[in-house]
Amino acid sequence: MLKCGLLGRKLGHSYSPAIHGMLSDYGYRLFEREPEELEDFLLHGDWDGINVTIPYKKTVLPYCRELSPLAKEIGSVNTIVRRPDGSLFGDNTDAYGFESLAKKSGIDVRGTKALVLGSGGASVTVVAVLKRLGADSVTVISRSGEDNYDNIQKHADARIIVNTTPLGMYPNNGQAAVDLETFPGCEGVLDVVYNPARTALLLQAESRGIPHAGGLYMLVAQAKRSSEIFTGSSIPDSEIERIEKILSAQMQNIILIGMPSSGKSTVAAALGKELGRPVYEADALIEEEAGMDIPAIFAAHGEDYFRKLETQVLKKLGAMSGAVISTGGGSVTREENYAPLHQNGRIIWLLRDTDKLDKTGRPVSLRSDLNELFARREPMYARFADLKADNNGAIEETLARIREALK
Repeated sequence: MLKCGLLGRKLGHSYSPAIHGMLSDYGYRLFEREPEELEDFLLHGDWDGINVTIPYKKTVLPYCRELSPLAKEIGSVNTIVRRPDGSLFGDNTDAYGFESLAKKSGIDVRGTKALVLGSGGASVTVVAVLKRLGADSVTVISRSGEDNYDNIQKHADARIIVNTTPLGMYPNNGQAAVDLETFPGCEGVLDVVYNPARTALLLQAESRGIPHAGGLYMLVAQAKRSSEIFTGSSIPDSEIERIEKILSAQMQNIILIGMPSSGKSTVAAALGKELGRPVYEADALIEEEAGMDIPAIFAAHGEDYFRKLETQVLKKLGAMSGAVISTGGGSVTREENYAPLHQNGRIIWLLRDTDKLDKTGRPVSLRSDLNELFARREPMYARFADLKADNNGAIEETLARIREALK
């Protein structure tokens, strides 16, 4: 069996083993190596084929006896195979991945001015692909140099923005290299980051109605091409979309919103058990953070304090992947909670008739007419929700509705 894997300095959690496991039957491991360990690993390591990620895509070039024409042109390698004579052959499948992403997104770069954020290994690949796809001009924005973030205003006429920096990538969610307001004519935004599914940059593009796409499709596409190089066999392009859909469903959180006592906690626990996912209760974490229960928080500090604490907790929860998250009934009352929840999740609105809602232990419900409270919050729930699920009957019926909606 072939021995393959991913080489990088700090890999953390990687989806590459899962992707390659769905593409073929070779072993695929993670190889974390420090710079001083790189030469010995490349020349004498126990592997047949590797992918290369940050920060070694350019560093490995001198160790490759031969480069593909594309890798030579770009000056960046992310796929290496060891030949029978022990020599290394370097290729670049990131180009295939990014080109696949650009075409899948429907964003047409022909004749446009494009900005590429970042100047690392991924940047040179993206620049080459954009030129190949017919961009009129491509400008790299870096932290220093002639075109940088301090003078980016001179490129306000850019129509395509591509982020190749790690800004916005987990665990630094919420960061973005640029503000899209700087580019009034922007027609498309691509981000090579895939965790979270929607970076701060993509969320801003979404809010402005700009076509956009994240990097998961690119990750799967480049892995498919790498697998073909490792094995010497062809894989149908349809596998990219199949695997991307599976991974997207696994990675995204399932987030429950709805009126107080609409059954979010019960449904979340049942969903977590059924799907084998961790379950998090926002209200329980707020109580843990505050060191007191929610009625006591309201009594001691008031609702505004509680809402600020709730936002802090939701930011932490929303940055996770593959969890089931139950939120408080008023989480939708603050618009700043939307992005943290939406960035990596499908938000499901649980609906229950107001005459079935219990006020016990719920400060806002106790002091409110529930019909009036629902009338105020209904447009907020609708604003946050991707899906709806009726929860007036048996929990098995609710779970069935959610399973169907998530398809």
